[in-house]
Amino acid sequence: MNIDFSQNHFELFGIAPAYQIDAIRLEQAYRDIQAQVHPDKFAYLSEAERRLSMQWATQANEAYQTLRQPLGRARYLLHLNGVEIHEETNTAMSPAFLMQQMEWREAIGEAKSARDVPELEHLSGQLRAEMQVQQHKLADFLDRDRDFARAAEIVRELKFMEKLREEINHALEQLES
Repeated sequence: MNIDFSQNHFELFGIAPAYQIDAIRLEQAYRDIQAQVHPDKFAYLSEAERRLSMQWATQANEAYQTLRQPLGRARYLLHLNGVEIHEETNTAMSPAFLMQQMEWREAIGEAKSARDVPELEHLSGQLRAEMQVQQHKLADFLDRDRDFARAAEIVRELKFMEKLREEINHALEQLES
């Protein structure tokens, strides 16, 4: 087992650092590593070797979870390029985006109050489509333009949109139970 804990997540899986990645290749690389370092394979070895295998498996799991999620992958790419997003403290957004958020929240609130499941599902579909548009922009900013400042803005916007999606899903769960 040749382990280099200094590798970044992309290096660990042997893929180029980019927002748009081959998900199947990532999955296969992850499975290959897990097959090599799974702690069960080291059950009869020394405590140090078992601990090392556990650390390696943990690093592989964390790296895989980060890279398989588009938003996590974007955050990680920005981090690798020295850009801190400051999601919790930097809430500066365009007026158009903030207006859109207010409209979404109002529509979600009205649909929840009316117990209108079809409308909530419709809003969920619209939100999913808008998130896909934002993810395409994010791919361009990260992979093509290398405009990390603009990519960070999109990541912050997507975080808000994820919260809206969670709110819709929670409302649907409540209404369907």
